[in-house]
Amino acid sequence: MTHTQIFGSHESNTLDQLRDVASRAERAALMADGHLGYVMPIGGVAAYRDKVSVVGVGFDIACGNAAIRTDLQLPQIQARLRELADEIQASLSFGVGLRNRADDAPTDDPLFEDPAWDAVPDRHERDRLRAKAREQLGTVGSGNHYVDLFADEEDHVWVGVHFGSRGFGYGVAHGFLALSQNKQWGERAPEREVLLDVHAPIGDAYWQLMNLAGRYAYAGREWVARKVVSILGGREVELVHNHHNFAWIEEHSGEKLYVIRKGATPAFPGQKGFVGGSMGDNAVILQGATPADAATRELQARALYSTVHGAGRVMSRTAAAGKRTRKGKVLKPGAISREMMHEWVQRKGVLLRGGGTDESPHVYRRLPDVLEAQGATVEVLHTLRPLIVVMAGADEFDPYKD
Repeated sequence: MTHTQIFGSHESNTLDQLRDVASRAERAALMADGHLGYVMPIGGVAAYRDKVSVVGVGFDIACGNAAIRTDLQLPQIQARLRELADEIQASLSFGVGLRNRADDAPTDDPLFEDPAWDAVPDRHERDRLRAKAREQLGTVGSGNHYVDLFADEEDHVWVGVHFGSRGFGYGVAHGFLALSQNKQWGERAPEREVLLDVHAPIGDAYWQLMNLAGRYAYAGREWVARKVVSILGGREVELVHNHHNFAWIEEHSGEKLYVIRKGATPAFPGQKGFVGGSMGDNAVILQGATPADAATRELQARALYSTVHGAGRVMSRTAAAGKRTRKGKVLKPGAISREMMHEWVQRKGVLLRGGGTDESPHVYRRLPDVLEAQGATVEVLHTLRPLIVVMAGADEFDPYKD
């Protein structure tokens, strides 16, 4: 029986998903921010021998967080916060399917010449996917993706961003989901788990393109974060950057395994990560603990050296925001009003641009609670209080789902 390590408390359907995934994995774990996902629960970690799961990695390949500590102190920008919020919103592309219209958009990034593109089986599909990726590099998207400004406990100013590989990763995931079920690239296929042998042609092709999507997501997040640092008039002092929807080759208990983290942050001893809360809650810079006691070291190993990637959703998007027609007619009211959302963020002192009620603080757990549930496996280095939160507008639907 596959060993599973579960942190925190979860709904039965989330645990059912974990058990299903664990039945095909060597080892599995669920972080305290876990909730129901597509086939694999968000917050889930699974380790395989020479195999990778397309739906395990997910549709937003290499979604992740990046944070930059700047050389600025809060008093240096305090008077300009409203102006800065407006400039960040105007300078970056938020929303679905948008292209990066900035004069310095990174359209000439070397990744566009990487031979891994040849792993897309059809030349027309390859050219179309690459063209879309080139246009979208450095765009933020919608849903729970954001660009935030923070101050830490010593008033150092930080920039934090959260998004993934945009339409490129979405196209790769759907393409291989189809191929793995004997369909053509571009055909719709059921969202079910098929494990690809990484040594077989299809598994090797997916692995190459997944890693290329990882490079793409890193490039996009770093371009956006550095763009904001430039808007602030500051300099970069430290970068903390991680994927949390990805697969890695790692060694666990002396064995080489392919480890998928679906909404989970890598947290090997001493490895830093940036973890957000919600638009109205603190975030943290943490690291995998370097404990002296054997019990904590064992718990870290059972967690596959992973931790939370956020606070964890407790209310669905539809329950929070309700249902509307395309023309805006309310079919079913949501549980969270815009007044409730704005009251929370204003009480926290946050300047919010964009954002819908499906991303209100009310729909998430509290980050300190899920971190406590992870025990001594991680250490908080900095607590970041939000100053500015910029997201896509409330009516944007993001097809590039996790």
